[in-house]
Amino acid sequence: MTVDDSGSGTGTPPDPEKPEGEGDEQDAADPLALRLEQLILGAERRYTPFQAARSAGVSMELASRFWRAMGFADIGQARALTEADVLALRRLAGLVEAGLLSEAMAVQVARSTGQTTARLAEWQIDSFLEGLTEPPEPGMTRTEVTYPLIELLLPELEEFLVYVWRRQLAAATGRVVQAGDDEEMVDRRLAVGFADLVGFTRLTRRMEEEELGELVEAFETTAADLVAAHGGRLIKTLGDEVLFAADDAGTAGEIALRLIETMSNDETMPELRVGMAFGTVTTRMGDVFGTTVNLASRLTSIAPKDNVLVDGAFAEELIRTTEAPASEAEAAAAAEKAEEQGEEPPSYRFALQPMWQRPVRGLGVVEPWTLTRRT
Repeated sequence: MTVDDSGSGTGTPPDPEKPEGEGDEQDAADPLALRLEQLILGAERRYTPFQAARSAGVSMELASRFWRAMGFADIGQARALTEADVLALRRLAGLVEAGLLSEAMAVQVARSTGQTTARLAEWQIDSFLEGLTEPPEPGMTRTEVTYPLIELLLPELEEFLVYVWRRQLAAATGRVVQAGDDEEMVDRRLAVGFADLVGFTRLTRRMEEEELGELVEAFETTAADLVAAHGGRLIKTLGDEVLFAADDAGTAGEIALRLIETMSNDETMPELRVGMAFGTVTTRMGDVFGTTVNLASRLTSIAPKDNVLVDGAFAEELIRTTEAPASEAEAAAAAEKAEEQGEEPPSYRFALQPMWQRPVRGLGVVEPWTLTRRT
């Protein structure tokens, strides 16, 4: 919420209990939209941005930074804020004053929360509430359905959101605690993969928008389910592409091959290609950055359809952890040695096949490896 701070000079703001010109913004607003807003927020509009900042004991400059980070629209000095807005400002500022967060970190918290929940809210309206609020009987309007439906759903969705957030926070905290040192908490060694639908641009020219939307949703849903089920983390979706990460190369390899196998068995889906790399990754606000991520993206762009390409570091990690042999000759030698000693031969999950060396823009010459399931 980028706000006008022209009211930040000396003088006392109007009493929020009896604000001057109260109702001007409310009169201009759509009655149903206003009722829904009050239902969802649990409070009526009472404050201008300046009054909210003043009531929270926060400077107008800091309040503007917080609102901007949360993604709120510019409302000038309209009376559109509630007690909840004041409380949110007070809490964020309190964390800074107590020394628990720096001001920059508090802004990051506001931004990451705002971006994540904005996307969630848009999805819930577009794909969830829009369908549920279709009038069930002829003659009924969507207006007559929406308010009571949201009134029933709101507390349940709120409880579920908090539950999922706590679960995810517990998992993320566990990963941080297990990190070897402070640097590893931010710059960690991870396996990173991109899965990309082949020929998606051509599909966009042939398919109707609704069909295309259904295809993308099916792809994202399938990918998200497979990544989660096999121990990875879905970082983000990009329409025809998903980015995922895993703590070890074996987990990432299993996810990649499952994606290929699942999509190839679905006649409605295009072919898929996957590129993966292993190495140091910088994590920020739930996203991943760095050379390892760039390399995985480049490998995806050159991977043949229905194939998985990995970089040399990924292949070395699989060999080190005995998830794959360095070569079939080595696998045969290990099996022969185990037989001579009366032991079980090594059981490898994956097979690696080196490909031609080739230059990759911005990353020099790389030698990709094809990853397959070993039978």
